[in-house]
Amino acid sequence: MTTTPTAQGRPGLDAPGAGKTVALFSTCANDVMFPQAPIAMTRLLERLGCRVVFPTKQTCCGQPLVNTGYFDQSVPIVRNFAKTFGGYDYVVAPSGSCVGAVRHQHQLLADHALDPGLRRDVDAVVAATFDISEFLIDVLGVTDVGAYFPHTVTYHPTCHSLRVAHVGDRPMRLLQAVRGITIRDLPDADRCCGFGGTFALKNADISVAMASDKARNVASTGAEYLVAGDNLCLLNISGVLNRQQSGIRPIHLVEVLAATEATS
Repeated sequence: MTTTPTAQGRPGLDAPGAGKTVALFSTCANDVMFPQAPIAMTRLLERLGCRVVFPTKQTCCGQPLVNTGYFDQSVPIVRNFAKTFGGYDYVVAPSGSCVGAVRHQHQLLADHALDPGLRRDVDAVVAATFDISEFLIDVLGVTDVGAYFPHTVTYHPTCHSLRVAHVGDRPMRLLQAVRGITIRDLPDADRCCGFGGTFALKNADISVAMASDKARNVASTGAEYLVAGDNLCLLNISGVLNRQQSGIRPIHLVEVLAATEATS
């Protein structure tokens, strides 16, 4: 039986997620390199009463290929995504970048394929796809998820979460409701970290300069943790922070939200 967090973090029958089945879109980067994020998201959603399922045929959303111009090669990926996640009321991911790609590239690719049936399937999946911050606030109607994280953090709003997925201030509203947390403002927070997928490979020198600027601003906050909603941006920034031996640790937003007094 699905169920809501009580004060002790146990679900209750009046949970905001009660009766809602969520298809977990883990993203390929998280699946391969950062499984702690989808695991934390599952723990959080189940604590809020949702039933979480993992469609096993999911693969990449296709963003790297599309961004590099391989439209024809990306169409089969879109077909698989639409088939794998079709029929679910909610598809939720811990990545504003991948959610943005689904929303803004899959319809383009369906039209590129000249396939009206695929476009209909894509439209249905796009309407059901949410970044975790959107799902919590817009669908479940919660900002206080019962989290406890007694640490000092600063938050980097990733480019795709802001400019493509348009999550707005939802991540910050969720962070502000976490008990025990101290949030330090990040200077020039809305500037890119320099990752940009294949941009970091093709323009390595520029990417390193951008990441160095971002790391310097992060370090200036005195935070213990750098929080973001996309792990590859965290990877890029923390690479510089680690080489500088800053001691600042990267952590995904959903890991903070999943933390309780028992886990912190």
